[in-house]
Amino acid sequence: MNIALKSPPIPGCDIPAYSPSGNECPLFESAWSRQLPLLLKGPTGCGKTRFVAHMAAKLGLPLSTVSCHDDLAAADLTGRYLLKGGDTVWVDGPLTRAVREGGICYLDEIVEARKDVAVVLHPLTDDRRILPLERTGELLEAPPGFMLVVSYNPGYQNLLKTLKPSTRQRFVAIEFDFLPRDREIAVVSEESGLDENRVAPLVDLAHRLRSLKGHDLEEGVSTRLLVYCASLVDSGVTVRDAVLATMIEPLTDEPDVKSALIEIADAVIR
Repeated sequence: MNIALKSPPIPGCDIPAYSPSGNECPLFESAWSRQLPLLLKGPTGCGKTRFVAHMAAKLGLPLSTVSCHDDLAAADLTGRYLLKGGDTVWVDGPLTRAVREGGICYLDEIVEARKDVAVVLHPLTDDRRILPLERTGELLEAPPGFMLVVSYNPGYQNLLKTLKPSTRQRFVAIEFDFLPRDREIAVVSEESGLDENRVAPLVDLAHRLRSLKGHDLEEGVSTRLLVYCASLVDSGVTVRDAVLATMIEPLTDEPDVKSALIEIADAVIR
């Protein structure tokens, strides 16, 4: 079943800037129009969340974003009974609210949530598109304008936190990565206000540090951190201090590794 655009972008409403790296935008639109759930995978800070915000605004859809964590349980998404003024009332969670009203429900870093979350999502991610609410006895059918989007970072997967194949195969999947050098320079310059010529060595340093991922570092420098760094430089902070605060300190607490990263930074940022 195809569905038309629910509502056009609101006049005067800003659409978050996003620089496509491939065909992810038409893929998203096609998945939404065919009522298919979407899985975004890629390293931290590569633009997954910005992409969802961009597409939601572009399609004129309400967006509910949930940052998943170790204590996030299914009830946090579906809802629970709460005491209000001496009465016990049911309060919808963000997932239930999105299913009732339509729009995009985005679960960021889904593998961080408790295992019971996947169980709740399963009937929403097949042809049934239903959300059973055991506490209220309701069986909600997702409207045509509802879309479920989840994301995770494959680099963080381990034996305890993985997305099961049975869950992954319920989604259309799009892989994200960092932009090519010239594109990333342009994006960081646009976001921070710093001239591209001054952004270029910062991006070069980020590429050097990303090559260490899996060796001395668990994760590389994100585009988000690059924007932070360029923003500090643009505000008058010295390049070395900005690099230390945004591209080295957030990556490691190990003194030896930190010293090695500083040496690399000093060699690249002259």
